[in-house]
Amino acid sequence: MHKKIAVLAGDGIGPEIITEAIKVLQAIEKKYNHSFSFEHALMGAVAIDATGNPLPEKTIEICKSNDAILFGAIGDPKYDNDPNAKVRPEQGLLALRKTLNLYCNVRPVTIYDRLIESSPLKRDRIEGVDLVIYRELTGGIYFGQKKETDEKGVASDLCVYSKEEILRVAHLAFKAAAKRKNKLTLVDKANVLASSRLWRSVVTELHSSEYKDVELDFLFVDNAAMQMVLNPAQFDVILTGNLFGDIISDEASVIGGSIGLLASASIGDRYALFEPIHGSFPQGKGKGIANPIATILSAAMMLDHFDMIQEANAIRDAIQKTINSDIGTPDISPNKSSTTEEVGSYISNIILA
Repeated sequence: MHKKIAVLAGDGIGPEIITEAIKVLQAIEKKYNHSFSFEHALMGAVAIDATGNPLPEKTIEICKSNDAILFGAIGDPKYDNDPNAKVRPEQGLLALRKTLNLYCNVRPVTIYDRLIESSPLKRDRIEGVDLVIYRELTGGIYFGQKKETDEKGVASDLCVYSKEEILRVAHLAFKAAAKRKNKLTLVDKANVLASSRLWRSVVTELHSSEYKDVELDFLFVDNAAMQMVLNPAQFDVILTGNLFGDIISDEASVIGGSIGLLASASIGDRYALFEPIHGSFPQGKGKGIANPIATILSAAMMLDHFDMIQEANAIRDAIQKTINSDIGTPDISPNKSSTTEEVGSYISNIILA
């Protein structure tokens, strides 16, 4: 099978981790007799530096003409630390999500037994954790009307959701729950926010009409944040809006011992993008300490999207064996650390063995 992949390496450690993900995909090519072509494009700070635009039109064209998008990371201190910057790297990613209508972000959280002691939580709290977060990605406060600080020192961001926006991501979350442990938790703030009350109404109605066999639970976001620390194993599928999903998924990511282990998919009706959930880690750029596993796992999610299930599982099995062998970057293997490149090569060699 031949698949065309748009590659947006982005900023900071992005190019390093993307290189290792491509290396692993090339191992899959050889092992399973597939063919992947990779077309690179600019997005983020590198795109601003080159074109003045964090998402050049050429990049959009490349993304639309390929079968999927593999993305590294975005962000640069020279923009992050300048509150007056009018053009920011993150605007490129937000614009790409909106342009391609990537309305659903999927973030699985899996615990590796060998890394349990690296978690900030106790073993009895995280053993058996296996959850996935479905985050609405193109609506809410990130995309609502914004008013920058005026002469009185007042600024605002408007949170807007429609029934249609909620329904399309809720359908995906319910379908996922039906294939897993049959439990879905909606995280909102319906006691305070009108937009959250709409979420609760729409999801409740959908549950009663089409997904009665799935157990539906509700948590206010502050309680959900607390429960993610106290008892994360209670969750199966979490459904939530853009802002809450951003926060909850980052909180969930650290319970496994490193944010460098968490992959994600951003999907729509036509296009799909796959990326690690961590940032560009500019402090680690060029030092060989960036963990490539989240990006490699994102590549595995991309293969799932291509219905290459055996191939995707081969990557996950290789990562499991790599972690069990205590091969890893300093964040997960501080006493016997390997470089970014060494980790990618080790995973690739297991696949090819």
